[in-house]
Amino acid sequence: MNVPLSNGLKVLDLFCCQGGASMGYHFAGFEVVGVDLSHQIRYPFRFVQSDALDFVREHGPEFDFIHASPPCQRYTLAQRIQKRDHPDLIAPTRAALEATGRPWVIENVEEAAGELRNPVTLCAATFGMHTYRHRLFETGGGLTLAPPQHQPHTAPLTKMGRPRAQGHFAHYVGNFSGVQDARNDMRVPWMNRDGIRECIPPAYTEYIGSALYASLLEVAA
Repeated sequence: MNVPLSNGLKVLDLFCCQGGASMGYHFAGFEVVGVDLSHQIRYPFRFVQSDALDFVREHGPEFDFIHASPPCQRYTLAQRIQKRDHPDLIAPTRAALEATGRPWVIENVEEAAGELRNPVTLCAATFGMHTYRHRLFETGGGLTLAPPQHQPHTAPLTKMGRPRAQGHFAHYVGNFSGVQDARNDMRVPWMNRDGIRECIPPAYTEYIGSALYASLLEVAA
């Protein structure tokens, strides 16, 4: 892995899982600390096992920027079909982030759009990947984000669970085939299948981190 030039700023990644978002901020030059309630043996940076909201309430102001990806299970169609109950963590996460006084972003799935405020959608195809993975990003604390142009979804999708066919795009969800292909496609070589099917591709947060750094330079100028 190439080591990017540091920009001297620190990002806190809440609900970090295996570190897809963290890696993107690393590529953008940030020092990253990840927090998750579950121990993440594959997480590639400094890791703190803790309740994310407790941690940000105590330590959030120590960071230059905060990213949060509260669990999406409450909003996904599969969980609703199975009638499983999960807590709504978006609102309490927003409140905790706003209290820090730092710029921040909350990420979640498309089904959570009703809980997010004016989110920007990022798509994997926009960044050259062979999958359509939409994620929504709500920004705050003075950060605004202009989305890149959304590429048309013209490539056919290989049937879920099968290896990606030539010329097709893939579903990296569930018990999908082609883990190594997914690692290469999404630039997450350290992840296993569990991490890949829920992760934020690093390209998304590299884009966000670069936009954040540019905005901070404008403020300083």
